Amino acid sequence: MMKLVFAAGFAALCFGVTATSASAGPIQSACLQAGRSGASPGLCSCIQQVANITLRGADQRKAASFFRDPDKAQEVHMSKSRADDDFWDRYVIFGQQAQMACAG
Repeated sequence: MMKLVFAAGFAALCFGVTATSASAGPIQSACLQAGRSGASPGLCSCIQQVANITLRGADQRKAASFFRDPDKAQEVHMSKSRADDDFWDRYVIFGQQAQMACAG
């Protein structure tokens, strides 16, 4: 079931689903505000589109917080919490999908 959802989402990305700045999500906003040299509006938008497919709203907000505090990602990854483990599994899938869809 999850593979079908990811495949459908990835297909939607390939067919040019676009986000506008008016509908910027938490990951896109954090990406743009992080001030990293490789971040561009197009790349941040692409990453947000993948997040919209692979992560729930609360997951997106948690992942966006990693842009402000990268150490928080390590804390979540090393956590013994079942909820953090489940989030991390979803986050890894998000990262893989974003890399495939947004690498240019």
